[in-house]
Amino acid sequence: MNLWMQQPLNMPPEQQRGAVLVMVVIAMAAMLLMAALALDGGHVLVNKTRLQNTVDAAALSGAKTLTQVFGTANAATSTRSAALATLSLNANASGNSELAAAMAAAGGAGAFAVVELANNVSGPFSFPGPADASFVRVTVPTYSLTGFFWNFAQSFGNGTVPAKAIAALATAGASSSSACELAPLMVCGDPALPDTNWGFGMGQLTVLKTAKNNTSGIGPGNFQLLDFGAGGQTVRELLAGGGMLCPEVGDNVATKPGNTVGPSVQGFNTRFGEYLGPMSGTEALYPPDLVTTYDQLNNGKAALTVDLSNDSVSYLGAGGGQVSSDPDGNMSSSGNAGLFDLNDWKSGSASCVATPGSSGCQTSGAYGRRMLTVVIGQCSGTDGGTASVPVLGFGCFFTLQPMDQSGGQAWLLGQFDSLCDGGGQPVPVNTAGSKIIQLYKSYITSSTLSPDS
Repeated sequence: MNLWMQQPLNMPPEQQRGAVLVMVVIAMAAMLLMAALALDGGHVLVNKTRLQNTVDAAALSGAKTLTQVFGTANAATSTRSAALATLSLNANASGNSELAAAMAAAGGAGAFAVVELANNVSGPFSFPGPADASFVRVTVPTYSLTGFFWNFAQSFGNGTVPAKAIAALATAGASSSSACELAPLMVCGDPALPDTNWGFGMGQLTVLKTAKNNTSGIGPGNFQLLDFGAGGQTVRELLAGGGMLCPEVGDNVATKPGNTVGPSVQGFNTRFGEYLGPMSGTEALYPPDLVTTYDQLNNGKAALTVDLSNDSVSYLGAGGGQVSSDPDGNMSSSGNAGLFDLNDWKSGSASCVATPGSSGCQTSGAYGRRMLTVVIGQCSGTDGGTASVPVLGFGCFFTLQPMDQSGGQAWLLGQFDSLCDGGGQPVPVNTAGSKIIQLYKSYITSSTLSPDS
């Protein structure tokens, strides 16, 4: 055996010093790299979730504001302000101190995030965007995070380990679908006229009256209460705040026998800031609309009245005359040049959203309380009692004044519109009816989905 080959095994211990040290250094370096992955990686994931939630909320807030101020001169600016305000509020919430510090270091929400608008969910997005924009995208291009062992990991990465930073984007807008936030009302439509909102023209002055019990069938223009399986107290509360029933087109809804006129009026009129009978003291639960203005007489009574024999509408104020509306939804009477209508309400509501507390705005009010999401049903062959009625679709009915009643029959006076809050679906659909403000998959380009979607 070659003695020289055996020599290393017989080396004295002092000549073997340092071998273990090398192994310890290598092991420690590996452990430090693992610590960097565990601590910094977890830190990245937590902050990515927090940032995405914040950006999602900002996009939803911007999209909701856009529906409220749509068509006004400052719509894009108001939308951007709402989105950035929500971004700031979330950044300053408990647990988001690092996000708040990064936003402050960038110079505020406006420098930290980008808000853009588009009329298509896939873009192109820009600011102020097109006049008919209906989608809002909020982007945080880069959010640098504090490193723990990240710099150490980068020193071993030979330039392959990126900087510790994250980004996020979110897209939100309105979509048609089944409705959930329903007023418990079913309106009878004409199934032969689907392209004209089943006979209810947009902006058209419309009288909706309770259907009387009969055997000849309920005609278009009548309405009935939906049956939620309870009595007058439930009807009162649901007309004050809407119901969570989510029918689909083609489903059947059950109508409630009897008019329950008193509870209906008491519940509905909270939307105008009138709290009658059992609704007294429920202002916090059922706030008024932001704009409760309507045409009134000197005694505070509603100035518009309906002849239920022919559904004609008359103005009782100075000049009097029959009331009508033009194709754009502007209302007037034959003896009075102009009356408060849907367009006035939209303009006033947009001003209240853009400048809270301004003249004519209810400080404790809520947007859209005067706009009802109602079921439009195919009522042919049904009577005024309990019936199962097929759903044709959903309508957005703006109410011109508080609910009134004549004897045992109640009636609503208003105008149909193309947009109101309701249900939602994953693909945007631009049709008239109930809407929901929701998040959509975000696109980097018109055909490339973001990995954050």
